[in-house]
Amino acid sequence: MAVDLHNKITVSGLETLFRNILDSLWSGKASPDKLPPLMVWGAPGLGKSTVIRELAKEYKVGFIDVRLAQREPVDIRGLPVPTDHGVEWQVSAEWPRDPKSKGIILFDELTASDRSLQVAAYEFILDRRLGDLYKVPDGWYICAAGNRTEDRAVSTTMSSALANRFLHVELENNADNWLEWAVKNDIHPSVSGFIRFRPGMLFNQENENLERGWPTPRSWERVSTMMKVLPDDESLIRHTVYGLVGNRAGVEFIAFHKTAQNLDIKEMMLDTTKKVVIPQQADLRYALCAGVAYYLWRGKDEAESRALLDGFYRISLELSSDFAAMLMMDIMESGKACNGSEKLYKHPLFKEWEKKHGKTFRAAAKK
Repeated sequence: MAVDLHNKITVSGLETLFRNILDSLWSGKASPDKLPPLMVWGAPGLGKSTVIRELAKEYKVGFIDVRLAQREPVDIRGLPVPTDHGVEWQVSAEWPRDPKSKGIILFDELTASDRSLQVAAYEFILDRRLGDLYKVPDGWYICAAGNRTEDRAVSTTMSSALANRFLHVELENNADNWLEWAVKNDIHPSVSGFIRFRPGMLFNQENENLERGWPTPRSWERVSTMMKVLPDDESLIRHTVYGLVGNRAGVEFIAFHKTAQNLDIKEMMLDTTKKVVIPQQADLRYALCAGVAYYLWRGKDEAESRALLDGFYRISLELSSDFAAMLMMDIMESGKACNGSEKLYKHPLFKEWEKKHGKTFRAAAKK
């Protein structure tokens, strides 16, 4: 299969496309039979199904995840049941029945299913019905996701009849988009700092053992989770990281994490008696910024929250403008839930910060 170089889409672009489709469906601007179902292509671990699931959660609507490769054709079409009058088909109870309901039906791993299962899904996806037995309520949108044949994952070709019905997009690996998501989703600062420093390690299949752990957005999110729950045991952390992202990325990450730990970033933010010293190495500056962004809005009480904000300004005013602007954008994003921007603007050091870094910040914000 040829790689589609022209229709690659970022996570934020996919979210925008989905929102437009869903808003058009639910506002009545477009009828459900006129809106094409969306097919999201991409390598394993990029978060294709996660994007769709989180949108359903955001809209507070139903979500049905159909892992087609794990099903049988009768799961889609229904089960024939003999009766006194012949044979009746019993359609699966998982399909939505309420005509007023709204939601998303995702046929995940569509390309991992064999041709018989794809054929079973044809009518459901193409016509939004199963003969005269069942019709998908108008408020439900149908979409699918799958891996490409070049991804070295389980994948079969899609028939031209089914493919021609879909609106196809290919999700791209984009570190900037992932980092925007990371600051809003409590990702461990060592992970976000490392990906900021080594964006090419967000997703990498080259020279990796794909039968073991290897770097993907999904595996880095799991590294973040494990870093928070594991005790401070270097051997345990190392085995866990290697098991999730492989040895090559794991060695780099462990080295980065060790240097980040030595900075003691939260203490640097809170201790007003010590002069702020910005590390010269780029990896340490990325680690410092990631840590400041992580700790800033996590004060245990009002007094510590004020001290952390003071610490942010002390550190940020010593940073070069490129790092200061990057840090400000991250903390504004992560602080949306607690009116962080208002607290930043009201701080007595904001004017000094704006005078020193404002031009670079505004230029970076336009990109």
